Amino acid sequence: ISWMWFFGAVFLAQFPTFSRDVLHGNEQVASLMLALFSIGVGVGALLCETLSHRHVEIGLVPFGAIGMSVFSVDLYFATRGLPAVSEAWNVAGFVAQSAHWRVMADVVLLSGFVGLFSVPMYALIQLRSQPSHRARIIAANNIINSIFMIVSAGLVAVMVAFKLTIPQQFLVMAILNAVVAAYIFSLMPEYLMRFVFLILTRQVYRLKVKGDHNFPLEGPGVVICNHLSYADAIFLGVACPRPVRFIMDHRIFKTPGIGWFFKLAKAIPIAPQKEDPELYERAFAEARRVLDEGDLVGIFPEGAITRDGKLQPFRAGIMKILETHPVQVVPCALRNVWGSVFSRYKKGAGEPPAPRGGLLRKVELIVEPAMPAADVSPQTLQSRVEAMLRG
Repeated sequence: ISWMWFFGAVFLAQFPTFSRDVLHGNEQVASLMLALFSIGVGVGALLCETLSHRHVEIGLVPFGAIGMSVFSVDLYFATRGLPAVSEAWNVAGFVAQSAHWRVMADVVLLSGFVGLFSVPMYALIQLRSQPSHRARIIAANNIINSIFMIVSAGLVAVMVAFKLTIPQQFLVMAILNAVVAAYIFSLMPEYLMRFVFLILTRQVYRLKVKGDHNFPLEGPGVVICNHLSYADAIFLGVACPRPVRFIMDHRIFKTPGIGWFFKLAKAIPIAPQKEDPELYERAFAEARRVLDEGDLVGIFPEGAITRDGKLQPFRAGIMKILETHPVQVVPCALRNVWGSVFSRYKKGAGEPPAPRGGLLRKVELIVEPAMPAADVSPQTLQSRVEAMLRG
């Protein structure tokens, strides 16, 4: 949050001079730049509600940081080659020039991403802080914000001392912000990936989630689901407001070209005990460590993607985790995924084709209340999922 104030303070402080010396506008143009910046922040803040889907979507933070850098760089290039004028532009004359439209668009988009960057963090502070400490935490944050704004003024003074033009100063801020964006991404890659897949799945599928309030907002737990396709983990990941560390087949984890993606998602590779007993034990040890840290582990108890669309017998792997970590288990069920392009459907002789569907295929995810570990067994979980699939 404090970085957002640092970044914004540099731009807001320079807009009057930027408007006069670079855009060749009068004080009305300076006011226009400030107004566009404010409008952009407001639009970005409003978009957070739509994009977050009723949750605090932390994936917007690195996404917003990337946008801030991209449009800061473009603002630098947009100011190159602007026509010289003998008299300062007023608002009407400035807006009428097509050469200025890109500059105005950059300011709005830049500030819009500032809104996307900041709102989730403010919401997270209020969500994660205890009511008894919330006011003090917000007050302390405001003090830190003020310090960062003072430091930003010092940075501007240094850049002026080095005779950097204002567009060059904006470029420096874009580079510094890119470093911050990279740092944020290194801290929370799973959040950004979840947000990106949330957007993509909305374009390709019509994912309807029933009972998403049953996902635990805090504390450790195991999320289980039937396994119909390669996209099942994505459906669960975008539906759950918290990152889920999925246990997955080591052969898929090592797939050339996309293995880096699974590592970035912090998936946990596992192999059959007979094939690689060391990796088998290491997978369960990692799952226990994730639970110790208060996070969620995702398991597909069938152990493999179904080849006939039917629910396969649940294996006992989950019990190996619950023996030492008796955490809550959240049962989920996916419907209408079998037959899609990401499933293993193959039409046999004399069999009718499965409805594959195309874009905007309807997919339903059902999430039921968590079960205590004492009530869990492979048989009870399978019966629960079968009942969910029957509707």
